[in-house]
Amino acid sequence: MKLTILYSLLHFPHCCENNAAIVHLLCVCLSVNLIILVLLAVAFLIIVERNLLNLSEFLYKESPDADIVLPFESELSPDLRVQMVRKGEEIPVLITASEDRLGAVIAAMNSVYHNSKANVAFTIVTLNDTVDHLKAWLSKTKLKHVNYKIIIFEPGLLSGRISKDAKTMETVKPLTFARFYIPAYLPEAEKAIYLDDDIVVQGDIQELYETKIRPGHAAAFSDDCDSASAKGIVRGAGNQNNYIGFLDFKKEAIKKLGMRANTCSFNPGVIIANLTEWKNQNITQQLQHWMELNTQEDLYTKTLAESVTTPPLLIVFYKRHSTIDPMWHVRHLGTSGAGNRYSPQFVKAAKLLHWNGHYKPWGRTSSFTDVWDKWFISDPTGKFHPVRRHSGEK
Repeated sequence: MKLTILYSLLHFPHCCENNAAIVHLLCVCLSVNLIILVLLAVAFLIIVERNLLNLSEFLYKESPDADIVLPFESELSPDLRVQMVRKGEEIPVLITASEDRLGAVIAAMNSVYHNSKANVAFTIVTLNDTVDHLKAWLSKTKLKHVNYKIIIFEPGLLSGRISKDAKTMETVKPLTFARFYIPAYLPEAEKAIYLDDDIVVQGDIQELYETKIRPGHAAAFSDDCDSASAKGIVRGAGNQNNYIGFLDFKKEAIKKLGMRANTCSFNPGVIIANLTEWKNQNITQQLQHWMELNTQEDLYTKTLAESVTTPPLLIVFYKRHSTIDPMWHVRHLGTSGAGNRYSPQFVKAAKLLHWNGHYKPWGRTSSFTDVWDKWFISDPTGKFHPVRRHSGEK
């Protein structure tokens, strides 16, 4: 029709009494069509970009060790790119990073971040001599867009609160006590997750964060008697699934508490904390009290020298804690024979795996190291290398 009108204007001007009006109408039609074409082109490009971003995320989940370069990366600021994926309520996750096992926290963070679209905010507690190494590892790898902050742990907090016995001092790692001070590191948060570094998360951390904490409880833990991990208990090293395995019930201070020695213990390697209740109940101060009393009266069981963080937590949270879904804390993978206790199918189905025990997946020998390897990112500085032998591993 447009071509007919134009032809009439050029060859039969006498047929049109109002040529100017028709020309104006034709220009308007052309302008409207041009605008529609531009809008369609913009919409098409937006759809293509989003599909490519989703595809890249899917490919990364299928092969997390591969470096995925997102299309249009040079046209989008890093912050905008992350913002497009990470929306909703911020999920605070506290984790510690020690120099001698820095690869562990990298693997843990990588597994948390890339198995969830949640707005995860990591708070990494470390010591001064680790900060530069940690920053280099995060900034030069695929974790460079992770939302994190680094806080320096002050060892002076432990003064007068840990035994000066030479054997104890040798085994105690200051960063293991960072979990006692969660509200201090996350002053604005009402709820938070604490994770040990020797874990891998295979589920969506949002689900763990939404764990229900009963009214009046300051935290949720995974009980050592739960069906998922009870079979992984180490035999011959005391009763590690109940209170008598951690506390000396012959001591008067423990007797006065009226706790049952056969009460099921819990593992503090994964904590969901209600920080409002934590502060209202002065949990940190209570923990410090029992630490100080232990230095004077030696309240902990001798067979568990490396578990100095667990006893005060067991006392303070005795029958006053909620529980975590057992599949969100499958542990004892770092114990002898764990590969015989758990089937590969069970390990694959677990939401969170914990290599607590002597045998770490970055060490010389461990079970299910292939699962941990999937999330480990090589150190760009070349300082950290898994020391285990690759032959003959499960």
